[in-house]
Amino acid sequence: MDSRRALLSMLDGDAAYLPLPAAESEQSRRLSAALAVGEPIDDDAVLVVSTSGTTGTPKGAMHTPDSLRASADATAAVLGGPGSWLLALPPHHIAGLQVMLRSLAAGHDPVVIDLSAGFDPDALPAHIAAMTGDRRYTSLVPTQLRKALDHPAAVAALAELDAILVGGAATGPALLARALEAGLPIVRTYGMSETAGGCVYDGLPLPGVAVRIDDAGSDGVGRVHLGGPTLARGYRHRPDHPAFAEPGWFRTDDLGVVEDGVLRVVGRADEAISSGALTVVPQVVEAVIATLPAVADCAVFGLPDARLGEQVVAALVPAPGSAAPTAAEIAELVTRRLDRYAAPRRVFVVDALPTRGPGKVDRRALRASFS
Repeated sequence: MDSRRALLSMLDGDAAYLPLPAAESEQSRRLSAALAVGEPIDDDAVLVVSTSGTTGTPKGAMHTPDSLRASADATAAVLGGPGSWLLALPPHHIAGLQVMLRSLAAGHDPVVIDLSAGFDPDALPAHIAAMTGDRRYTSLVPTQLRKALDHPAAVAALAELDAILVGGAATGPALLARALEAGLPIVRTYGMSETAGGCVYDGLPLPGVAVRIDDAGSDGVGRVHLGGPTLARGYRHRPDHPAFAEPGWFRTDDLGVVEDGVLRVVGRADEAISSGALTVVPQVVEAVIATLPAVADCAVFGLPDARLGEQVVAALVPAPGSAAPTAAEIAELVTRRLDRYAAPRRVFVVDALPTRGPGKVDRRALRASFS
């Protein structure tokens, strides 16, 4: 059975799949073992898709035809109608898989970019030109968008699309501004494997999706909970997992606030840094550092400290042709914008940030590298 027929049979509820990386690797073997490939699956589940996870132990979110179609229908409604899609993401991740499912649900075969040698922005013009349909879409992660913006032909091709979903990781304000100034139809998405991919677009929930903030502090920031028809029915072989303990809701690991009906995610609860009894959310500090023109990318994380418990540090990738800002310059900026306790005490200059899953920064790898 070819990929097209397999995906359509899954949407129809006639077959169940657990997608793995195409190449045989340690990752595919780990996923295969952890998610029990080949074992029986619940009757109404048609997809088990792995989470990228931060603990190193993958979980398998189980979806039904209803949750997958609900996601495709809601996406089409918000973007202006069904259309054809360009696949530029790994198809075993939920974002890449949804690109294919949305396109097939709309009656179009997705146009696929070969990622075996990595993402090449020079491939975008020809592949976008091959797309059919009245409306054309794609999904990218921020690192791909950043690469594409350095290629004028890729930018011109992307500008012809009706929407470019950008998710998998936070899109920094400087990157977003640059993309919008280039005329790209950017839609920022928030979601995960457990919600069939993006379920909040530009801070607004898709039709039928509910957002709730629990245990909010005085600033309104608390744990993000998501509900609605795009939710997975739970994790494979983990029926009592607390994230799905409340029927109809999924408890995320993200901290956020809803302001005037718009969700703003500020960071992850499990990545917060406790420094001198004060809590630092890495993504908040990163957003400040990213405003420096000489910084192409950055990540903030904690390292063990005998006095503070953890010290705040940063790894950054200099912008092409720019000298990296000094630790003192970064500390001064963060202190001025936020507070002194949030300022990185050390700054590491790297060629690229390690990632996991669909473009998320791997802070565990960074801590291991610099501990």
